[in-house]
Amino acid sequence: MTAMDRNRTEGMLTLIASDETIIMIIMSSVKGKKELNKTYHVGAQLGSGGFGTVYGGTRKSDGLPVAVKLINKIKVTEWGLHNGHNIPMEIILLKKVSHVSGCIKMLDWYEVKNNSAHSYVIVMERPEHVQDLFDYITEKGAVNEETSKVFFRQIVETLYSVHRSGVVHRDIKDENILVDLKTGELKIIDFGSGTLLKDTVYVTFDGTRVYSPPEWIKHHRYHGKSATVWSLGILLFDLVCGDIPFEQDEQIMKAEVSFRGRLSHDVKDLIKKCLAIRPSDRPSFEDILNHSWLATPQLPVEKLSLHGNNNNSSCQHGNSVDTVSMSSQESV
Repeated sequence: MTAMDRNRTEGMLTLIASDETIIMIIMSSVKGKKELNKTYHVGAQLGSGGFGTVYGGTRKSDGLPVAVKLINKIKVTEWGLHNGHNIPMEIILLKKVSHVSGCIKMLDWYEVKNNSAHSYVIVMERPEHVQDLFDYITEKGAVNEETSKVFFRQIVETLYSVHRSGVVHRDIKDENILVDLKTGELKIIDFGSGTLLKDTVYVTFDGTRVYSPPEWIKHHRYHGKSATVWSLGILLFDLVCGDIPFEQDEQIMKAEVSFRGRLSHDVKDLIKKCLAIRPSDRPSFEDILNHSWLATPQLPVEKLSLHGNNNNSSCQHGNSVDTVSMSSQESV
């Protein structure tokens, strides 16, 4: 499969080119009794999906670019308790990871009540000069190993901090990672499929099926940490090969990875370890960070070539991704 054949997973954010429009929402704010339109200028619609609608905007006090996510209450699948009130779990999770530099920052949130609808608004930072990793790989092809090391280490370290904060993302994939094209720094976005981390099994999953582990496909059960490591294996393959390794349930359950092209033994070893069929055989975050592939010297972020084409040869792929992938808000 070539870079031009890559497809986004179904139901995810669809970009919309539209004239700037102002949405005036009379707010009943849970925090601060502020009205959204007094604090933020809400402008053009950036996209929509199963989760709701995202608008661009700016903070009126200083012109800071923001993203405004509007979520209909009936679309919320998981709730958390905050000051005695039930609010969407996504808000709880964003508050818990607010100190993690590799996660998108929530600036404000509001509860929206009007005559016809009950919704929630999440206001987040909107980094400039960024591209999501899906588009980055689609445009440039497989990422060379030196750049992949820098990217992958950032992702693993961020997720390690996320887990230590008591949160599991559950939808780690290239579409949910932003690359700053000036600095090479990465940020994880969209905690809408996430939940609180626990040691016992999960029996629900709202993430993307082609990134889900074989134990979910076969038994509809998984543990948060080992399932995250599986998704990291899929992501690393995607980085160095230019697309995901599995697209059908049967391929996921067999977990037979086919490599071709100029890839080091160490990166192939790390991918295969992360994609072990048995969850207990997968490495921990510490094991991944201490693996020989990541332990070798890396280029400083400022020396990365973020704009040129990459030279890794593609690995072997299956059929078109959109035949089996599902929305992050759809039951799989």
